[in-house]
Amino acid sequence: MTNIDTNVAELDRDQFAQLFDAYLDQKSIKEQSVVTGKVISIEGDWITVDIGYKAEGAIPRNEFLNEEGEITIEVGSDVDVYLDSMSESDGNLKLSKRRADQMKAWEEIAKAHEAGETVKGTITSRVKGGLSVDIGVKAFLPGSQVDLRPVKNLEKLLGLSLDFKIIKFNKRRGNIVLSRRVLLEEDRKVKRTETLKGLEVGAIMIGVVKNITDYGAFIDLGGIDGLLHITDMTYGRINHPSEMVEVAQEIEVKVLKFDSDSQRVSLGCKQIRPDPWDEVDLKYPVGAIVRGKVVSMPDYGCFIELEDGIEGLVHISEMTWNKRVKHPSKLVEMGSTVEAKVLGVDVENKRISLGMRQLESNPWDVVEENYPVGTIIKGAVRNITDFGIFVGIEEGIDGLVHISDLSWSQRIKHPSEVYNKGDEVEARVLNIDRDNERFSLGIKQLSDDPWLSVQSRYFLGQVLKGQVVSRTDFGIFVEIEQGVEGLVHMSELNQPEGDWAETYTDGTELFVEIRRVDPHDRKLSLAEVSADDMDTEGESSGDFIAQQAESSGARLGDVLGDLSAKLGVSAEEAPVEAEETPAAEEAAGGEE
Repeated sequence: MTNIDTNVAELDRDQFAQLFDAYLDQKSIKEQSVVTGKVISIEGDWITVDIGYKAEGAIPRNEFLNEEGEITIEVGSDVDVYLDSMSESDGNLKLSKRRADQMKAWEEIAKAHEAGETVKGTITSRVKGGLSVDIGVKAFLPGSQVDLRPVKNLEKLLGLSLDFKIIKFNKRRGNIVLSRRVLLEEDRKVKRTETLKGLEVGAIMIGVVKNITDYGAFIDLGGIDGLLHITDMTYGRINHPSEMVEVAQEIEVKVLKFDSDSQRVSLGCKQIRPDPWDEVDLKYPVGAIVRGKVVSMPDYGCFIELEDGIEGLVHISEMTWNKRVKHPSKLVEMGSTVEAKVLGVDVENKRISLGMRQLESNPWDVVEENYPVGTIIKGAVRNITDFGIFVGIEEGIDGLVHISDLSWSQRIKHPSEVYNKGDEVEARVLNIDRDNERFSLGIKQLSDDPWLSVQSRYFLGQVLKGQVVSRTDFGIFVEIEQGVEGLVHMSELNQPEGDWAETYTDGTELFVEIRRVDPHDRKLSLAEVSADDMDTEGESSGDFIAQQAESSGARLGDVLGDLSAKLGVSAEEAPVEAEETPAAEEAAGGEE
């Protein structure tokens, strides 16, 4: 008997059976398969595993770590590993715990696919066309299968662990396609059936905000989506639905409309609470002083929020007594708290009129006492228009100097020719209209009107030297003294024919004779006197007449007689009164 036979003979039956099983196991170990081994040592970065072969295999420690970085086995633990290769010559083994887990995962995934079961996975990264999901092995989730509606931002799903349905499986190619949408649609059908049982107009339900748009939010009531419009969210003012709700938020809503055919549902939030306008006339009576926050500021005023859902308008005309303010931002700021007085309440149209200036004294109440007619005031030019200038008298009160009240003598086409903004001026108070809040001033009234004494200073037939100041189609205007002008009709000109307007340019000096004086209508009719009718020394007949009238106090006939002698005509030919020609009358009537 050999030594081997002797050793075998010495073993009892149980020991022999164990040796025989180990021999068979060793013969059954195959490469590229999953085998079960036992951890015999953990040293450093390596884990040594005995799979019952004549040699052990070493596996990197990191293949046994969980998500927290902790090792998941200990010495003596049984573990499934993947045998990649083994060497008959030296007995070296190449093992992998990770590959074994993948092999087992593929088997479980195949079973789940055949049975139509769901699998759980973690979304790990964004890839072209969708997402990558870890379900034990790498799988693909198309973007169209992520949700019931397209998801714009897929990155927000990274790291989520969700259930999926396998819609495509090919182990040979290593291809797995998942769908979450299929599961959501199945769940939606079940919930929709239950939701429809209690869905009716007026019902109050709990829903979940599913999506937010500019015009409202879509609420998932359980298999059915309803629209909560922005106007039905609150009685107050909001600019965007996101100010009230956020995605995934639970919210209580009331069913306002329900179309069973199209399954469209309109929802409301504010309808759950009473409308604050029901008692607004009791809470905010006319004359009451209220406080609120500025929530809107259009060009025509500002809206004041008195409470949630109740706003009042302060028109810009009711914000201040100062009419120069053109925009409410000059007086209030967005979000600021202000006081106002209730001017009117329209419950039917849900409007409240407020006023801020009513809380201050009206400067027009005492303006007549402070500035009686005839008072001379000083102020700065605050505005210039085509028809005059506005002079600041005090805060909120401006006085108008009409262009016709700027000067007795100057021909002013536009006030900007004489004044600039900011100029300090003096003016006399002409009129105060308290009801219409108008304050009339005059600058020329600070001096006497030269026309008041014109009849005492000039008489018919008097010859004077004047200066052309303007021209019209029917004649020219000649200034004989500052503030006093007369019209020389074209029929009374020495050169009425041809282009006479070029002959009588502004500033041209000529002698004129007074034909008519009308101080009431402020009109003088004149006729041009030829230079040949004047003396050689250049003394005008007007100067002569004035000297004669002043020295002797002679009657008009005597003076005219002297003038006739000087001009070389007989006394009988000299007129006692200057004859008024039809042309002169027409010119006088056409004068402004």
